This record gives sequence, C-alpha cells and structure tokens, in this order.
Amino acid sequence: MKRDGDIIVGVDLGTTNSLVAFADAAGPRLIAGEGGEDDVIVPSFVRFEADGRTIVGKGARDHAVEHPLETVYSIKRLMGRGTADLAEEVRRLPYRVEKLSGAEGRDVAAVAAGGRMWTPPQVSALILAELKRRAEAHFGCDVTKAVITVPAHFDDAQRQATRDAGVIAGLEVVRIVNEPTAAALAYGLDRSASATIAVYDFGGGTFDISLLRVEGGVFEVLAVDGDTHLGGDDLDRTLIDLFSREIREQSGHDIDSPVIRQQLRSLAEAVKVRLSEEDRTSVEIAVGGAFTYRRQVTKAELEALIAPFVDRTLEACRRALKAAKRSASEVAEVVLVGGSTRVPLVRRAVGELFGRRPYTALNPEHVVALGAAVQASILAGRRQDLLLLDVTPLSLGIETLGGAVGKLIGANTRVPCKAVETFTTFQDGQTAVKINVLQGERELAADCRSLGMFELRGIPPMPAGIPKVEVTFLIDANGILNVSAREVRSGAEASIQIVPSHGLTREEVRRMQHEAIEHAREDMSAHHLIDVRATVEFDLNKAERMIREHGVLLAPADRASLSEAAAALRALARESSDARLINEHREAFNRRLIPLAEKALTAALKT
Repeated sequence: MKRDGDIIVGVDLGTTNSLVAFADAAGPRLIAGEGGEDDVIVPSFVRFEADGRTIVGKGARDHAVEHPLETVYSIKRLMGRGTADLAEEVRRLPYRVEKLSGAEGRDVAAVAAGGRMWTPPQVSALILAELKRRAEAHFGCDVTKAVITVPAHFDDAQRQATRDAGVIAGLEVVRIVNEPTAAALAYGLDRSASATIAVYDFGGGTFDISLLRVEGGVFEVLAVDGDTHLGGDDLDRTLIDLFSREIREQSGHDIDSPVIRQQLRSLAEAVKVRLSEEDRTSVEIAVGGAFTYRRQVTKAELEALIAPFVDRTLEACRRALKAAKRSASEVAEVVLVGGSTRVPLVRRAVGELFGRRPYTALNPEHVVALGAAVQASILAGRRQDLLLLDVTPLSLGIETLGGAVGKLIGANTRVPCKAVETFTTFQDGQTAVKINVLQGERELAADCRSLGMFELRGIPPMPAGIPKVEVTFLIDANGILNVSAREVRSGAEASIQIVPSHGLTREEVRRMQHEAIEHAREDMSAHHLIDVRATVEFDLNKAERMIREHGVLLAPADRASLSEAAAALRALARESSDARLINEHREAFNRRLIPLAEKALTAALKT
C-alpha cells in the first residue's frame, strides 16, 4: 500500500467510544467503517480470544456479557496509572488487572486476558489500529500520522502512555491536543467575532472544563480544570451499586460473578440512556437460582443518585472561571461535549451555572474528533488561518532544601513553554545533586506528586553556594515535560524525559487544587520556615569554617563563646517553629562574627 505523507488524521481515543476524522478544504468529516455513514463510532472495547485473536469495537461490546473476563473496556481510565491508584477501580471491573511483573520496581498496571498480560497502551493501540485501518481503507494508502486528543487534565504519565499507544499502533503522534480545545476548534471554525467560550466535556471516564477566547482564528485557552477519574462510568456505578445492594438484601447473594457484574454494567448504562428520554423505566435481571431482580427506576431517582457527581463538575467550572478571571456572565457560549452531557440533569445544571442555554447543535460524541482533524489540517499546512494556544493544567517544580517546592512553571501557563531557575549546593565539596521533579499546587514536596528523579553528577568540588546548577523545564506542544540540569561553571549536564510510574489519582488532583486554597497561608509559613532554617545552616557552615581557619586570631574565651553561640543557633533553628525569632538570632550571630571576619581579612591582606 502506498504512503501519503500529507495525510494526518484526527483521533478521539475515548473511554467509551473512539472516532477518526480528516479535514480538507471542504472542512472536517468523520471516517466511516464498512457500515457506511452511520458506522463512524468504534466502541472502545477489545476482546482477547484464547487463540490469540483480538476483536475490537462493536463485536466485542455486543458480546461482553458472554465474555466478561476476556472483554476489556474503559481502558482509558487505566492509562498512566499503577495498581495502587486503581484499587477501587479494579474491584468493580469484571476483567483482571494486576501489577506487571518485571517492571523494575515500578507499579505498572496491566490487564490479564487471552493468556497474557496487556498494558493499557497496548490495549489502546489495538483500538487505534482499528481506526488506522478504517482511514487506510478510506484513502487507499498507508496512514502513519495522527493528532490524538486527551483530557485537558491528563498528567504527564497519561500523555506519555497515549503517545506510546500511538507508536505501538504504527502511528506517529504529531500532536497531542486537549479534548475541550479540539471541540472549540470544531465549534469556532466559522466564528470571527471575539468571544469567551466554555467547553464542558463530560465523557465516559473523564471530565474537563476549558475556558477559551476565540477571535479571528486565534483559539487561546485561558484556563482548564477537571477530573481524570469522573465520567459516565461513575454515573452508571451509582445504579450498579443500588441494584447490587438490593439484590443482596432481597436474595442474600453477593454479586461476585464476572458475568453478573458485566450484565449489571450493561443494564445500568441502558437505564441511564432510557431515562434521558423517559420519566421511568423497568429493569429485570436473573441473578441465579430461582431469583429474578425486578424494579422500576424513575428519572428523579437517578438524578438524586448522580447529583453529587454533577456537583463536582460544577465545582471544577467555578475554579476554572476564577483561574481565568472571568465571571459566568462573561461566557458567550457553553459548548457541551461527551456522551454524559445528554443527561438532562447535566444540561440543566450547566445552564443554571452559566445563566444560558448550552450550545447543543454539534453532536457531543463527534465534535472532539472533528476538532482533532482541524488541528491535523493546520499541522499539515492545509489551513493557515487558525492558531491554537493551549495551557498546562498543573504547576511543576523541583524539591529544594528542607522539602520545599521551587515552582518553575505555574498552572495554566501557555504551552509550549520553558522555564529556567538557578540553584546551588549546600555542602562543601558536593559533587552531585539529586533533582526530584514535582507536580502539584502545594508549597511542600510531601504534599505534591513526584514525577521522577534524576542526578546531576560530575560537579567539581567547591565550597557550598559556589556551584550554579541551572535547571530547565521544557513542556512541548503535546504537554509532555522534559527536564535538564547543568552546572554552569563546569558544564556538567544531565537530563530526563519524565516517565513516571503512574499518574495522579482523582483524589490527588482534587486535593492539590482544594488544599492549595485552604492551606495557602499555612504553606507559605512552612515554606518560609524552611528557607530561614536553610539560611541559618548555610551561614553556620561558613562561620564554623572561619572559626577553624582563623579562630587563633581571637582570644580563647572569645573563640569558645563564638562556638557556643553557633551551637545555640543551630539548636534553636532545629527546635523552634518561629521563623522570625530564628532570623533575629541569625542576624545577631552574624553581627558577633564581624570582628573575626575583619581580623581574617586584615591577616589575608598582610600576606
């Protein structure tokens, strides 16, 4: 099959469904399968057969109940995560998720199916390969390049995992684009007037809110927020939990069969969809033995169950508005994206928050793929009238002395971006510096997530404070982080592309943002105390070296008194949490040190 290097497709790799699209002079359009124009969605389901064959899409989804252990779905929720992150998730899945063996101490989750282990990128690659096959059948040539979308709040590990999936599928991922931003591209193609729009993206497994300014072909992201572990799957689980509890109460049976769990998942999703159109519906499922579970579910009952999850999306919207320095009344349009936005409660809640009826003319399940195709056409040079300016969702920095965080790139900074900060050594003769890369909004390293660690070696031995270690953070247009460190005087260098062992949990992302607000003053006080203690230790190291080398210039009593004062200051710095008091004693000690410093200088000038 011949290649066409100009073809770049746009891919929406979704939790529930995936699509592929292409844009040319006539605009973006979805690429259909053998079933014609109605066959544009590939369900994100993969079944692994015992003979090694894989079935992707509708065939796997429609027979998931018969093959619960072999059928993998919602793999996007496992991307870039470890088994520790997924403990609650795994308990609810009918298929097996285990820690990958031979991962060199890293916590890498993998799916056990078809007699082998599959990492989430490998499973996602099978879905991407099916979309690639569709595109190649459509164009009659090899398709090797793609723009793939991800939730705006995907962290570095999840973006890396998505890019890995593309490589495994035989695709060069020329750009990773945030899903709400892609939707905005599809929405704003024909709009030239300046406006602030909100993209509310509630999919099968993730939620994002993005605020953008659209003007004359420029799409500028102002702020993003969201939750990478909140979606339609969670709405379904409220019904699954309700049904399971009532079955247990009525029959005395716990639901431990993978077949029944898969049946309940399918039933819950169907009930949610039906109640988007109807006020009540009936459910019936044979649980085993002579017992059949039956009940009526009303729309009001469903809305009461899912209201806490909808409220969480609204909280994220308020945070994004605050970060963008916009009020809800300043938002000209609210674009709904994702299948979960078809739920009436969601549409009502969003309309009430923003004070306007959400824009629903675009199919919420198609718009992300269409936008990805528009971005692909920009990168291929077919469109030169559009400019996309995106942002990074969380702050990034390194751990500094005493466990504080030195932030280099703040949340909602435009990407691609670069930040450079200079640090130094703390001990005399130090020849290596360990650099811990952190992600989060808190001031202390213990409250943030470590993305990775590397060491800069080969620093020539020098007194503390003399080496200059220049740390550079570079976030590329895909939102993927590269970190390098260089000792300026010697030229020693080290670098790392951050490949963390797993991503942020839902609780951690939410905690980072909420606690950053709740504990801002407390964090700054703790950070200040760390800085003061570090300064004291630095000053004392210099003072003790001066006493050792030049103490003979003082009377023995004065020398002993100065050493005692140094010990007392060190003890105070360790035991007291009063930064002001410690700093006052440090300044007093430095004043006592002046006579010795003057004698040492005079002696040096005479030699």
